[in-house]
Amino acid sequence: MALPSWFIRLRSHSRPIFTKFRNSFIHTTLSTSLTSGIQSSESIRKSSWITSLLPMALAVSAGSVTLQSHYNDSESFCDAPNLDQTGKRFGGKESTEYLVKGSHKKVPQELIEELKAICKDNMTLDYDERYFHGKPQNSFHKAVNIPDVVVFPRSEEEVSKILKSCNKHKVPIVPYGGATSIEGHTLSPNGGVCIDMSLMKRVKTLNVKDMDVVVEPGIGWMELNEHLEPYGLFFPLDPGPGATIGGMCATRCSGSLAVRYGTMRDNVINLKVVLANGDIVKTGSRARKSAAGYDLTRLMIGSEGTLGVITEVTLRLQKIPQHSVVAMCNFPTVKDAADVAIATMLSGIQVSRVELLDEVQVRAINVANGKTLPEVPTLLFEFIGTEAYSREQTLIVQKIASEHNGSDFVFAEDPEAKKELWKIRKEALWACFAMEPTFEAMITDVCVPLSHLAELISTSKKELDSSSLICTVIAHAGDGNFHTVVLFDPDNDEQRREAERLNHFMVHTALAMEGTCTGEHGVGTGKMKYLEKELGMEALQTMKKIKVALDPNNIMNPGKLIPPHVCL
Repeated sequence: MALPSWFIRLRSHSRPIFTKFRNSFIHTTLSTSLTSGIQSSESIRKSSWITSLLPMALAVSAGSVTLQSHYNDSESFCDAPNLDQTGKRFGGKESTEYLVKGSHKKVPQELIEELKAICKDNMTLDYDERYFHGKPQNSFHKAVNIPDVVVFPRSEEEVSKILKSCNKHKVPIVPYGGATSIEGHTLSPNGGVCIDMSLMKRVKTLNVKDMDVVVEPGIGWMELNEHLEPYGLFFPLDPGPGATIGGMCATRCSGSLAVRYGTMRDNVINLKVVLANGDIVKTGSRARKSAAGYDLTRLMIGSEGTLGVITEVTLRLQKIPQHSVVAMCNFPTVKDAADVAIATMLSGIQVSRVELLDEVQVRAINVANGKTLPEVPTLLFEFIGTEAYSREQTLIVQKIASEHNGSDFVFAEDPEAKKELWKIRKEALWACFAMEPTFEAMITDVCVPLSHLAELISTSKKELDSSSLICTVIAHAGDGNFHTVVLFDPDNDEQRREAERLNHFMVHTALAMEGTCTGEHGVGTGKMKYLEKELGMEALQTMKKIKVALDPNNIMNPGKLIPPHVCL
């Protein structure tokens, strides 16, 4: 599935205009209709439903802040204090600020000359380019500083030389992929060097018989799947459009197919990573399993650029399913819908997707598309396998839904209809903006054990419905991951505080259910304040020890992932 031409990021020194993307998307792309291949469950051969199916959004964040500088020279290995007027550290416990603070030191001219020698014309000091790289495109997080230099390496060797020079001069670096992350991962609060990996996007080796592929980090997952399709293979993780494999590894992302295929940690065989001192480390062999030594692959996946820069990824591939069916069903409450998702998983049916939308999200879809879909909580399913098996699963789930107040159960088998359905789902965040085009979104990413999902959603829904803000609910209901898109006016402090209150409420509710503050979006700067409550200080200090051992000068994406109040 190709990206629309207005979405493709051409970054040899050009910048996409995401504001234009959002506006044009709201008025054009979402109007696409699914008018073929949709059948009622009463007859597989009759077509009785002609309308568009639903989108689903996954993009999500929680407003907050961080203020973290280089490691100081004391033996305690604490970050610089950086206190606000109330005496609280930015990004630490109880932080409610969204502007990411940081210290800034002028980049030495000697380093600039070294980078020019390494990258030749593939670097820039242009202010607009630096500003663009310093502001995430899908997040309201901001930083007081922007990168001083942006480099575009073409090889692993160049990345190694860049890191070695930056480490020598103790200048911070920020790895930069598809810019689709939403928790402030690519901010440069301390200035420094932004390493844009977009020119490293080759498919290096495809091993069809082994069902694996070796790629560079700058290739997007959608581009990769276009390359793999003629071989009957695909890479099953599907985060937002524009995400690159390197960034997906760094944030340990997943997507709507995680319920069937697992997350990024389950689909990466090995990595090559450049450490802060320029050393190049390969984390494992190409064997499907190994018990040889520490699992460095899993250590690097989810490290968010704080331990090294990923330069090569070996991925596990899957066969493209022989047949699939996409089904949709309406419910009177979100709890009914969540109960059906749980019952479906407990039935033993191996669904590939189970997605939940509340009535507000459906309303956003109607506004963006000019549609008249029933504005009620809705579940979307995908079943894969042989034609007979997929249909059998569909009928079993239809029966489960009917036992939980489900209605209007319909399904689609036409390839184009199914493709358009999931394409629109990935772009549904923009449908939310159709209701408030000038607003920003704070998006939650909590995840709980599956048995608690219905309680979490219903408890959160009561709080959301009582708020003055527009809040939509989207969930990967098959694995307990629940998102809320909270729209607020960025110039209205009261609305921002209300959005933050709702985010706090849902995170703490999830943590009380033995859940997590982030199921797939990562920590960045936005989720640091919740980590001590979720993981405990001992776990955070262990992370800090690893960070100090691999990056003693704290040049690797400083101010991210590890809260600033964690000391050794």
